[in-house]
Amino acid sequence: MDRPNPAAFMRPEDTHKQPDVADLIVAHLEQIGVEYVFGVPGGAIEPIYNALARSARRNGPRVITTRHEAGAAYMAEGYARESGRLGVCIATSGPGATNLITGVACAHDNGIPLLAITGQPKLTAFGRRALQESGCTGVNTLGMFRHCTGYNTLLSHPEQAEPKIVSALAYAFQNRGAAHLTIPVDIQRSAAPAEWQGPAKGLRRMLRSPALVDEDAVQAVFDALGAARRPVFLLGGGAGGAVDLFLQLIERHSAAFITTPDAKGYVNPAHPRYHGVFGFAGHPQARELLTADPDLIVAVGVSLGEWTSAGWSEVLLNDRLIHIDSRAEHLQRSSMARLQVSGNPVSVAHRLLAMDAARPVTPALVAPVKNSRLPATPAHIAPGVRPQVLMEVLSERCPPTVNFVADPGNSTAWAIHHLELNCRRHRPASADARHQRNPAASWLRVLMDFAPMAWAISCSIGVALARRGRPVVCLTGDGSYLMSGQEITVAQTERLPVLFVVLNDASLGMVKHGQRLANAEPIGFHLPTIDFAAQARALGIEGIAIRSEAELAALDLVGLLSRNGPTLLDVRIDAEQEPPIRMRLEALGTVQ
Repeated sequence: MDRPNPAAFMRPEDTHKQPDVADLIVAHLEQIGVEYVFGVPGGAIEPIYNALARSARRNGPRVITTRHEAGAAYMAEGYARESGRLGVCIATSGPGATNLITGVACAHDNGIPLLAITGQPKLTAFGRRALQESGCTGVNTLGMFRHCTGYNTLLSHPEQAEPKIVSALAYAFQNRGAAHLTIPVDIQRSAAPAEWQGPAKGLRRMLRSPALVDEDAVQAVFDALGAARRPVFLLGGGAGGAVDLFLQLIERHSAAFITTPDAKGYVNPAHPRYHGVFGFAGHPQARELLTADPDLIVAVGVSLGEWTSAGWSEVLLNDRLIHIDSRAEHLQRSSMARLQVSGNPVSVAHRLLAMDAARPVTPALVAPVKNSRLPATPAHIAPGVRPQVLMEVLSERCPPTVNFVADPGNSTAWAIHHLELNCRRHRPASADARHQRNPAASWLRVLMDFAPMAWAISCSIGVALARRGRPVVCLTGDGSYLMSGQEITVAQTERLPVLFVVLNDASLGMVKHGQRLANAEPIGFHLPTIDFAAQARALGIEGIAIRSEAELAALDLVGLLSRNGPTLLDVRIDAEQEPPIRMRLEALGTVQ
């Protein structure tokens, strides 16, 4: 395969230097278009940073220095989600590597392509109690990463560098998960193999997954849709770029559709055939649609985990189900389905549309939705801003270009249930093509499976880097912000228009309300009352405290989202409003 000369990866002042293994690793990232590498430097990873510095001089990947390694992994994940490119995070040996693990596990379990690179002491120091030793004779970080990645290896010789970096990249892209390379510092400094002529020019093409379609299975879906009188579609987080295509099928068949919580951001909630969210913090109309005896349920890209299946509800998991998904582990959870279709939802949708175009369609019997999914705003229980009202204000007054990222906990629950941004990224298929939404875009990012607190704080920065100049709103709680709020300074350094909205109730709200609903002991949820707006101002960041709904109404949201930098809103919420989390407690078996 054609390869550029390695001199192409050096500036004139660098060409006297023989490329080392670190240059080889970074050259592969450069070749596939990686824009940012997120991390915290350290001695055992210094040669990689040196190679990144050389690469940056030729417009290669740029280093984003985070405040904690977990933040690096979350930012890399957010960047990958929004850009469709590989997320890359980097850390030194020992505690640097272990600090990455939660973020890497989060990306892997949620199907986000991510590469983690960690350092090691030099090979000759293994077993000699080197500082932060983390090989097989120390705190074995390679062994730890084995449980939260799909590809995980120690690079122990320069000759291994190219095959292992290519294998790691291929796994991340083709399997949509995390890969990990750990490299001793002396191997990083070693000369690249003499025969190495730079990464293959066709590397990007090599990393693509083949667009395979099971023709027999697609024909069976086609036949089932043709016979169905009351079909319902459930679009999941794995539907991604196929959503617009399936919406064409939905409109053609006059069918109804619902989404899982993690797919709400792929659609316009004002779509006339949308019946809301099914699953965690979802809407009663969505469940009612599935209990109204549809003769066919087509689930696309749905993981069928606890939150996306409404606690493995039998109204979904039954013999009316057709499950279309690219991941075998998801299909393994739908053994009761009428039909399982393994394949890329985009390819399946294209094939179905081509087949469908050749036949007349009898309209389905499901009527469009006419009423709102949201209940009336409840009365005040305690002072402050009702979270429902906060979501309504954000929905109505944020411009349609805004992306939202919601932290696990009550922030996610309130956003899933009450955030109804009319994003105008989808219109019916007949609309002006200039107004069609980007099929890969999601205006709301939430986590469904491995869901660590404080994820959204860093993820929103990664999203903002991938969509430079366009605003992002991070919805987080005071508990999460106390964990990782320092990452806001990265948004300040990069001048990113991120609005950090802290739901401040001086408690771990999901824990507090979960204990109440379960009639459990009220313990461990109390937090101090913190003035986060003052804290932000101390960091040189605009901070505003919102203590009432009148102050919220007077806020210039459009102006704040137009700033060349972050803003923090410290929203003192009505802490007694019950969040929509009963489904979670039912799945745990604790709700009273």
